[in-house]
Amino acid sequence: MAWNVVVAGGGFAGLFAVRGLERKLPRHSAKITLVSESNFLLYSPLLPAVAGGALNPKNVTVPIREELDDAHLLIGRVVGCDPDRRTLRCRSVEGDELVLPYDHLIVALGSVSRNLPIPGLADNAIGFKSILEAVHLRDTLVRSLEIAETTDDPNVRQQHLTFVVAGGGYTGVEAIAELQDLAAEILHLYPRCAAQGMRWLLVEAEGQIMREVPKDLAEFTAGELRRRGIEVLTGTGLAGVTPDSVQLSTGDEVPARTVVWTAGIAPSPAVAQLGLPLDETGRIRVDSFMQVEGRDDVWAIGDCAAVPDPANAGQPCPPTAQHAMRQGDRLAGNVAAALGNGKRRPFTFKTLGLVVDLGRRQAVARIFGVKLRGSIAWFCARTYHLMAIPGIRRRLHLLIDWTVELFFRRDSAEWIPPRLPRLSLAVIRDPDAVEISVGAGKAHDPSAGHERSPAIER
Repeated sequence: MAWNVVVAGGGFAGLFAVRGLERKLPRHSAKITLVSESNFLLYSPLLPAVAGGALNPKNVTVPIREELDDAHLLIGRVVGCDPDRRTLRCRSVEGDELVLPYDHLIVALGSVSRNLPIPGLADNAIGFKSILEAVHLRDTLVRSLEIAETTDDPNVRQQHLTFVVAGGGYTGVEAIAELQDLAAEILHLYPRCAAQGMRWLLVEAEGQIMREVPKDLAEFTAGELRRRGIEVLTGTGLAGVTPDSVQLSTGDEVPARTVVWTAGIAPSPAVAQLGLPLDETGRIRVDSFMQVEGRDDVWAIGDCAAVPDPANAGQPCPPTAQHAMRQGDRLAGNVAAALGNGKRRPFTFKTLGLVVDLGRRQAVARIFGVKLRGSIAWFCARTYHLMAIPGIRRRLHLLIDWTVELFFRRDSAEWIPPRLPRLSLAVIRDPDAVEISVGAGKAHDPSAGHERSPAIER
């Protein structure tokens, strides 16, 4: 009888685990089921380029079915687990609850944007974790220019022309750089906006942006951003967010309609519903073999798991694509060993480096301990992404997009109809818990007696 192996999560970790199992297990010796909320893998390192209009969204997504051999793909949302009975509960796209029995379960549910208890943040800020958010953010920029160009109120115009990115990690830095690049290329189409000018703020609560890189590279990055007119505010947090303003921890109030939240991540909310041991950050506790504490049939990898980092004793691995991919592949070997094929091995991968694309042929990078900046780092960053994204076809499309970008301006057309509601952290994080008011574009508490809207899938 074939073994039942269920993989929860179709991100880097989950997909690479499935592909590894297909290679390492004898054919037809196991039924492998991958549960994912979408039918594609998102190459998230290139989300900023999508938000900036430099890349076509389809070229940073990889259809999961094209990457599978014998494994089954189930589109649905994980809603619970009974580890003692070895069953995983899921909800299909049509709302039906499914119960999946398993002999081995791999949890790779990933992460969501961290939501801090800042007044107004959840309802008024835009996250930056999904392709929907990236496309929505691009259209928000274009729509803001359209509104600012037609209004006669200079205060309203300034609100629409001010963009605040909260979180000075590499995601926030790349996001604000790409968005400003898009604005710079299309601003000539909006003469009133060009005359008034746009304002860009990168807000970081710590004393340095991009703490993931050496201080000199962070200082080079901050200098490059300031040279482009971006205000870099370190040691500054958000105290509150309203539909038309941002309150900073310094006491200043900034008129702004768009706030992008990139200040950290948290494990998927579904992780807390699985009945598995969690650490203080909400990640699943695992050992160096990525086996869940107290369970010989449950494993966890990726952003939702506290996999010990071989490079930093006592710390979990950073939530990067390079770690998730390698965790998936190594875990596939360990699960195969548990089924009688091969020998299990601990996770020993150490970070190869970090690349941060600043656009305009500028970047910073640390590769195998070597620090790079400028055009050389930019070339290394693009080369890395070109080689890392799965699939020859996707790599070719990516190369074509980048080549076209060198010779033509970015497009200013809106992709999302203006009548659709504004997204927010609350909507993306838990779409079933809010109602969308199309007219007002706000999320409301369903307990007020309103009927729930259809869910918006991440």
